[in-house]
Parts: sequence; structure tokens; C-alpha cells
Amino acid sequence: MRRARKRAGHGRVHVVGGGGMSATTVSDVLRRLTVVFTEFEGRLEQTPLIRKLTRGRFELDDYHVFLIGLRQQVKDGALWMSRAASNIGEEHLELRSTLMRHAVVEHRDFRLLEADFVAAGGALATIQSAEKNIGSEALSAWMFHEASKPNPFGLLGAMWIIEGLGSIKAAEWGALVRQRLDLPDHAVRFLLYHGENDAEHIAEFEQMLGMVLPDEATAARIVRTAQVTARLYALQIEEMTA
Repeated sequence: MRRARKRAGHGRVHVVGGGGMSATTVSDVLRRLTVVFTEFEGRLEQTPLIRKLTRGRFELDDYHVFLIGLRQQVKDGALWMSRAASNIGEEHLELRSTLMRHAVVEHRDFRLLEADFVAAGGALATIQSAEKNIGSEALSAWMFHEASKPNPFGLLGAMWIIEGLGSIKAAEWGALVRQRLDLPDHAVRFLLYHGENDAEHIAEFEQMLGMVLPDEATAARIVRTAQVTARLYALQIEEMTA
């Protein structure tokens, strides 16, 4: 994860509401998360859909399947963040507020996917009525399960995977889709938008780590949650077939 690796190497973090935080601890967790993301990125590159995209065999039906699959996960995203925020105790109000802001900002993002689908020739009713694929079902169940726990700090690991994907891969994928299918910008807005904006979210992620660390049990849970989320997210992409 190129940008993340650079930040982790610097080891500088602005602490918000954490108190007694060690920059080294955050840097260590970031390094561990970077390893998880690097493995995740390699797994994604081996999925049939992404292989077609990177090797020039991507077709319009593939893009439609991709948008349909992402819509389900994106729509659930704001919901599990809201649930997670509601389960964070008073001693971590700043983190609760941050998650709530994220939920508010992103709760309509699935509408961008719908608009892209229609702009790329799909019918709105098709994407709105589609069922989750097997990977999306598993990912959604996992996220809500974790969000329902008291002080579900492990979900910071899930956010690292999802926001990192937007920061590192979304713009690249958006440009490839536009090129391969000769689509206008307004048919790939979701990917291009997240490629531009999720990098800021990654910077904020470091601040959120500072609110719950140092604590080795919490650090281990964050990394473990990232590992599970990465595997289920990859399964979601694996199940996207035209």
C-alpha cells in the first residue's frame, strides 16, 4: 500500500482525544496493516473480474456486474458505521463522533453507483433489485456482527481495507474502465470520486488509531479484523461474474 507505507514509515501522528499515545505504537499497527493490505491487493489482482480489467478483456457486462456488486456493500457501509458508533462508550466520544461523520458523508454513496450504472446503459430497476452475491452476504454479516460489539474498535481494521482500496485502487480502476469501454466521466464517477477523496480518510484513520491505542489487545483485534475483512472483500469480487 504505497501511500500508507510512506505514512507508516514517518511514524508521525496527530493525537485527538487519545491521551498518552505512543506514535511508535500507531506506526507499528500501520506497518502490520500494510502487510495485510499488500496481501489483499495481490489477491484482488487474481480475481477473474480484475484480471479482465487489467488485461484488456473487460466488457460492459463486466462493469454492470461490478457496479451491482459494489452497491450492496456500499449501501451497508453507512449502516454498520452508525451501529458501531452507537456501541462506542462515553470514554471514546471523539471516535464515536468521527464514525458518525463518516456515516453521514457516505450514506448516499450507493446512489452514485446507481447513476453510473444508468449512465453506462443499465436499467435503474436492475441494480436496485439485485441480490447480494455470496461474498457480499458474508462481508455484510461480518461487518454488522463486529459493529454490534461493545466498543468495536476492531472495525478500524476493516476501514483500513475499504478506505485503502478506494485510496489506492479506485482511481486506477476508474481510468481503466473509462479507457476500456470508452465511457464518459459521468459513468465512472463513483470510482473517480473515491480515488480523490479516500486518501483524506486514510489520514484521518491515523487519528482514529490514536484514540484507542496503545493497547496490544486492541491492536491485535484491529489487525485481525482487517485480515478477515480483506478475505471477505476479495470473495465478494471473486463472485462478481458476468
